[in-house]
Amino acid sequence: MNQEKIIRVLVVDDSAYIRKVLVQMLQKSPFIEVVGTATNGKEALEKVEELNPDVITLDLIMPEMDGISFIEKQMKKKPLPIVVCSIASETGELALKALELGAIDFIQKPTALATEKIFEITEELINKVKTAASVNLAKLDLKPREKRLKPVDIGKIKPVKEAIVIGVSTGGPQALKTVIPLLPKDFPVPVLVVLHMPEGYTKIFAEKLNEFSNLKVIEAQGDELVTPGVVYMAKAGLHLSVEKRADGNIYTKTDAKPLDLLYRPSVDILFSSAARVYKDKLIAVVLTGMGNDGLNGCREVKNNGGIVITESETTAIVYGMPKVITDEGLSDKQVHLYELVQTLIEEVKK
Repeated sequence: MNQEKIIRVLVVDDSAYIRKVLVQMLQKSPFIEVVGTATNGKEALEKVEELNPDVITLDLIMPEMDGISFIEKQMKKKPLPIVVCSIASETGELALKALELGAIDFIQKPTALATEKIFEITEELINKVKTAASVNLAKLDLKPREKRLKPVDIGKIKPVKEAIVIGVSTGGPQALKTVIPLLPKDFPVPVLVVLHMPEGYTKIFAEKLNEFSNLKVIEAQGDELVTPGVVYMAKAGLHLSVEKRADGNIYTKTDAKPLDLLYRPSVDILFSSAARVYKDKLIAVVLTGMGNDGLNGCREVKNNGGIVITESETTAIVYGMPKVITDEGLSDKQVHLYELVQTLIEEVKK
């Protein structure tokens, strides 16, 4: 994103204190200008018409018109990048609904109370607003699920590869909802996923994804026997890795350490552990997201003989993580999101 451009932001929240604090936080960046505020969705629709912001920060629970209704109406009128700012305990399922309707990302408020604790999210909020401003909204898939591609039936095949690991960040829920449900029920290898999400959301997301999928989708708790036909979602706040034990089987492992990484869970941690365990029998996939989490992990995958697939710029909502891998010469294939499942089916047989 060109940092010379000032990002114009509309802040929408029914709490006067939260509005004031969000404005203060955003104004710490010289590249962000808060052009207005709104107290509910109805007022926000009017402010969008009047102010034409580049990005909207949005509360979900508001009087008169809530955040979900606002997203539905705004996306039909004029799609805009929206960053949801909510409290997980109150709005977990609503936040996922917001993403399905077209919100780009969300951030968890540490509290709804008038305390200094809210300022803890300053850096994260600024970064997510900057990322949202760089998004190409034309790449968002907002079609009803029944109009999307149908799952592929591959029949019984003997896989050569033994596992797939996926790393994804901004735009991840939308990407995973496009890919995971298309994997056939007889898919012969396990899938392990790191998605950058605030704590409190990954369990809900895994449960929702499980409803749409042929494979079993779970939030990994650690000590699970890694089994074909299961998708293991890393739990927000804990790194996910795999380890081969004395019995010869491979198990999941969850751990808060190392604590000094930018993301927890980290794509690098999962990819590196899987590379050591599966060697040349591993497929690593990097999808949409900002930053370089996964770069070191992909190096280890390649060093151990595995293959790396990245999402192409054509479909990546944020072409950051895949670009870093590709620019480093680590990507074996750059794949359109809607061709990924077919590519994975072909690759597990090689």
